Amino acid sequence: MLNQEALEYHRRGRKGKIEVRPTKPSDTQHDLTLAYSPGVASPCLEIARDPELVYEYTTKGNMVAVISNGTAVLGLGDIGPHAAKPVMEGKGLLFKKFADIDVFDLEIAEKDPDKLIQIVKSLEPTFGGINLEDIKAPECFYIETELRKQMNIPVFHDDQHGTAIITGAALLNAAELTGKKLGELKVVFSGAGASGISCAKLYVELGVKRENITMCDSRGVIYKGRDAKMEPNKALFAVETKARTLADALKGADMFVGLSQPNIVSPEMLKTMAKSPMVFALANPDPEVRYETARETRPDALIATGRSDYPNQVNNVLGFPYIFRGALDVRAREINEPMKLAAVRALAALTHEDIPDEVLRAYGKKALNFGPEYLIPSPFDPRILLWVAPAVAQAAIDSGVARITEFDLDAYRDRLAASQGVVRATSRRIVRRAQAVANKRIVFPESSNEIILRACHQITQEKIAKPVLIGNPEEIRMRAKELRLQLNGVEIVHHLQSPLRDKYAQELFRARQRKGLDLNTAQQWMERPVQFGMMMMRSGDADGFVGGITQSYPDIIRPALQIVGTRKNVRNVAGFYMLLYRDKTLFLADTTVNLEPDAETLADIAINTARAARFFGVTPKVALLSYSNFGSVRNPDLERITRALRLIKQREPGLMADGEMQAHLSLNPVVRQKEFPFSELEGAATVLVFPNLHASNNAYRLLSELSEGQIVGPILMGMDKPVNLLSQESLVRDVINIAAISVLEAQEGVL
Repeated sequence: MLNQEALEYHRRGRKGKIEVRPTKPSDTQHDLTLAYSPGVASPCLEIARDPELVYEYTTKGNMVAVISNGTAVLGLGDIGPHAAKPVMEGKGLLFKKFADIDVFDLEIAEKDPDKLIQIVKSLEPTFGGINLEDIKAPECFYIETELRKQMNIPVFHDDQHGTAIITGAALLNAAELTGKKLGELKVVFSGAGASGISCAKLYVELGVKRENITMCDSRGVIYKGRDAKMEPNKALFAVETKARTLADALKGADMFVGLSQPNIVSPEMLKTMAKSPMVFALANPDPEVRYETARETRPDALIATGRSDYPNQVNNVLGFPYIFRGALDVRAREINEPMKLAAVRALAALTHEDIPDEVLRAYGKKALNFGPEYLIPSPFDPRILLWVAPAVAQAAIDSGVARITEFDLDAYRDRLAASQGVVRATSRRIVRRAQAVANKRIVFPESSNEIILRACHQITQEKIAKPVLIGNPEEIRMRAKELRLQLNGVEIVHHLQSPLRDKYAQELFRARQRKGLDLNTAQQWMERPVQFGMMMMRSGDADGFVGGITQSYPDIIRPALQIVGTRKNVRNVAGFYMLLYRDKTLFLADTTVNLEPDAETLADIAINTARAARFFGVTPKVALLSYSNFGSVRNPDLERITRALRLIKQREPGLMADGEMQAHLSLNPVVRQKEFPFSELEGAATVLVFPNLHASNNAYRLLSELSEGQIVGPILMGMDKPVNLLSQESLVRDVINIAAISVLEAQEGVL
């Protein structure tokens, strides 16, 4: 069944998995004049004058060749260059998906190592890097070594180094969990091919002693004196030992690394290993020992495989896209040992961070933490790009192999985040602005909620704010312990035992005693986390409030209005969502509060949302939406929209706003100009104000489901102090974004 599905996957639609697309306009004669003749002569002459300018005017700096001669394809052996092409195309797909690197896959019909070297070397003018793939050992060692000597761009044989880097990260974390020192580890390898040799070399760089490594090939243990003339890479790991078989070697071993063939490690062999053994059985699809067998035989083992259906999958996609990304972006001449070690340590460190929601969803889990079943990041973790590529780039600069040496790492991470989509780029900009403030106290009343606890952990880790959790400290810490979260830097306020409780009740009573609130009720309110948190805000003991992930909007908005109140000259609060597209940002309002806003409220919503757009760096262009266009339908209800426009012009004469108009006209300036040339709106609208809550709420929900735009919000406008709401669908990153926005509001003024 899987075979047929895979064949159909590759065959359907456009054949294969990758294609080439133009990146510049080619719609007019002038475009073609610039793209080809005569305009193309200009960059040609500039590059002839200075060859380094090839990186400025061509794709070279983002182009990698994935090259194979088909002599060692996956576990299929020497099946030839034609049969290797699906694998190389797949590699190209992964380069593009995970690191936005363009690839040409080149399958070369040449087995002679020296001839292959000459072919690849001749390609240097075209590519910024070379990824060698599926070339058999021992020729692969010679080919890579010679190409690295002869070429001035990165050459990386992923079969060797990719597995080494990923398992190296797992090794660091496994050693930490077991309390074992790298210099004392006894490591046994099954498999002395490209991956096995490279893993062993990298482990030595990490601190494993060469004499503590026993390597086995198809003939057994590689020991000194076994062969009169041993292949040089194997000879590096020939040891003085009486062990002759894999079973002999595993006795007392701390670690097994399998890069060989299925089912060669028996339960009896596992039982002879040391306490808390590391069992990396990586033969794929069938490992050297089945995961279930290893787990049942050695419950204390830390196990990794090459399979995606078990924990700790050693997948090379964790390495090569991001390593090349970092190398290309500083125009490195090679990928050296410091760069590989930087990638190892970045992957190992990232595993300790709280796991993003998209990773949990991919695994179908509610929680996942650093530990025996999470030694290395998931391939689905979008943060790998932001951790590994900068680490590799910095290592290239520090080790002297980068052409670009003046490098702003924070700006680089911003660019990488932008390449992942507008939401991540916008999120990073907001967080960076909040980090520059960082000392604001943000209150979270839903203190036992997993999403809130995980968000607070990350908020402190990223130094975005000072989270304040309201609730029973013992219960909160117990819940955090269950989730394996550190709450260092998170303040916990037990509202029921707080000395401020009576003070807040008295203060609230004085403020609302003529609005029907008696002292007894005020005291009861202070028993509720939401109301207590609002009073912290009112009294200046907190700078922002974020809540609503477990409660309805009215349960948050009502006490917010009663206790915090609205900003001066604001009659009504309102809510908006930001809808982020690759080329534009839309603000949709009011999507959360006002059911049937009158003209004055619509004007408030428009003006406040325009203010919010400026807050986020977007020029506000306001469209008041309706089912009619500029009076095309006569209806008394539409008068409130035209009156709202008059109020906007009176209150904010410099604000670009128009209406009423249908939604498509607000975003299509060509049609609008043709049919209604008198419209004062220039270009596409950025702020869409809906006539009522029914229209706005359904519009944002439809757009979030059907379009490629991504949603940020809801964000509350008009409060006297930052009060922001969460939806019950909010994820950790949503909470972090809203908290960062609250910090900015506290610093720069509420929306």
